[in-house]
Amino acid sequence: MPKAIQRITPFLWFDDQAEAAANFYVSIFKISKIGSITRYDEEAAKAAGRPKGSVMTVAFDLDGQGFTALNGGPLFKFTEAISLVVNCQTQEEVDHFWEKLSAGGEEVQCGWLKDRFGVSWQVVPTVLVEMLQDKDPEKSKRVMAAMLKMKKIDIEPLKKAYEGRARN
Repeated sequence: MPKAIQRITPFLWFDDQAEAAANFYVSIFKISKIGSITRYDEEAAKAAGRPKGSVMTVAFDLDGQGFTALNGGPLFKFTEAISLVVNCQTQEEVDHFWEKLSAGGEEVQCGWLKDRFGVSWQVVPTVLVEMLQDKDPEKSKRVMAAMLKMKKIDIEPLKKAYEGRARN
């Protein structure tokens, strides 16, 4: 029986780092793997200006989510207009993903970072979303103010702000 095809698959365009990026991401997420790798044949290589036999696409899974990375050339670059969100249950998870994904990249603000390949990520503790959606607008306002001062999200100061125990 054929494997079910994921309905929506993020497709990431790299210059020539698709395989390196896929290997990097797979090394960070526990339940992950490289799937298939396709290579440029003579005709496609000529059309794309790529060496024959070089990597064209890499299919990979991160925690059960399928992705495809393409070596498409320098025409397109990643921007913050799209990002990948990593939902974390604990501060340890936040710290792990933040440290690994930001290595060689750029820490931005409010849980956002760019990895060394230019892909934007949001490393978000799930408790942050819960606090921001609280029915008490004062609680969510304090949490938002605390978060806006952070690069990597730190849960403890958010909880203090939520409870009204934060120092200004």
